Amino acid sequence: MAALPYPRPSSSAATAVMRANRSRDTRPEVRLRSALHRRGLRFRKSYLVQAGSARVHVDVAFPSLKIAVFVDGCFWHGCPSHGVRPSVNQAYWPVKLQRNVERDVRVNDGLISAGWTVVRVWEHEEPACAADRVAAIVGAQRSTKGTCPAICRPP
Repeated sequence: MAALPYPRPSSSAATAVMRANRSRDTRPEVRLRSALHRRGLRFRKSYLVQAGSARVHVDVAFPSLKIAVFVDGCFWHGCPSHGVRPSVNQAYWPVKLQRNVERDVRVNDGLISAGWTVVRVWEHEEPACAADRVAAIVGAQRSTKGTCPAICRPP
């Protein structure tokens, strides 16, 4: 892949906003983790997984069950409901955001081929609903595996 030209900032305020974006421990991610923890689920955060040629930090991982949960930001990952396209730097942003979506697909494929279950949660999802969805997947994996990992605690 050819490197994208580095865009010129539209303003110093825009530069400050973009630099302040967190790559981990975002509010939606922390809220989901809190909701999972309240349900008695124990997990690893920002867990590094090597799946084929892909190295990826999973936002919330259940390594023994091979469940990877990602909390995707609407802007960065192209949410069909809330993803907006910036009006400045039109030569850069559409290509950049599309490459993020394509990377997500590659990550999903790599993890799935390595035996992982991938769960994607949008940042706008209600944390309790997303946690219920994740908990159901964890429960299903545990029941098919037949054993409860050492970190498993009843709710």
